[in-house]
Amino acid sequence: MEHAKSGPSSWPELADVVPVPQDDGPSPVVPIAYRNDFREVMDYFRALYFAGERSPRALRLTSEAIELNPGNYTVWHFRRLILEALGSDLLEERDFVEKIAECNPKNYQIWHHKRWLAEKLGPGVANKEHEFTMKILAIDAKNYHAWSHRQWVLQTLGGWESELQYCNQLLEEDVFNNSAWNQRYLVITRSPLLGGLTVMRDSEVDYTIESIVANPQNESPWRYLKGLYKGENNLLVADERISDVCVKVLKNDWSCVFALSLLLDLLRLGLQPSDELKVTLEPTRNSDPEMAGADLATTICCILQKCDPLRVNYWSWYKTTLSSHIS
Repeated sequence: MEHAKSGPSSWPELADVVPVPQDDGPSPVVPIAYRNDFREVMDYFRALYFAGERSPRALRLTSEAIELNPGNYTVWHFRRLILEALGSDLLEERDFVEKIAECNPKNYQIWHHKRWLAEKLGPGVANKEHEFTMKILAIDAKNYHAWSHRQWVLQTLGGWESELQYCNQLLEEDVFNNSAWNQRYLVITRSPLLGGLTVMRDSEVDYTIESIVANPQNESPWRYLKGLYKGENNLLVADERISDVCVKVLKNDWSCVFALSLLLDLLRLGLQPSDELKVTLEPTRNSDPEMAGADLATTICCILQKCDPLRVNYWSWYKTTLSSHIS
């Protein structure tokens, strides 16, 4: 039955309900000036909520309350109780919540409700959930709630088949999208279809190095590159592609903080510096008396102190931790 858009006091099905006004106490210090329509809806909502009523009219009332304030946890919680008690069509409920979410894409309560629905509906809705998060991310590629929901759906309900392709698409559109890099790492390490990090590492290193060379000042691929060797520092040091890309970048920009800091990590982990690396840093080394005669790791620390002033104290401390045998 269609209802005209009017306050609950005019709804025939609520004629027997006595509204319950909000109790702010006898002398509220700063009373909130609620809009009349909001006050009316919430007064009727309280009446049904306190009565514990699970009915179609209670469900309709929660819809009105949510449209006025989609962040009210109590209203959403009560709505879930009603939906379960009535055995409501949860696909219809999904349509309802998605309309609300499109206008309020950063509302915690909406995404919590959406997860509850998806869990109830099961694996068959995984692709629909992914389509919706893609819609939200097309508007705001770094929406935390959408990414969190997408990751939960992947790990709980599935839908991994095209996720790496989706990450590729996002990074083609914006290689600085750190959220897409983060999602890519999740896919590489958690997808049951790709074989895991060990299987994917080699091709991912090539992909990441290509991105680094194209945009050396983009921090995300540098972090991603280290993440590909998480817990396996011996492999990180042994892979010549890692030190090679650092040298390649430094030949064009000796002050690239990301290349320098990664090289420093490699040296601390036992990398034996190549002649090419020594030659690349030699002009900088000779131009500053402070670096004359210093080992390579200390030299890099000195460079970082100059080109990364926000962390000058960190690099100064780091320099004191260096082993004298690194050269």
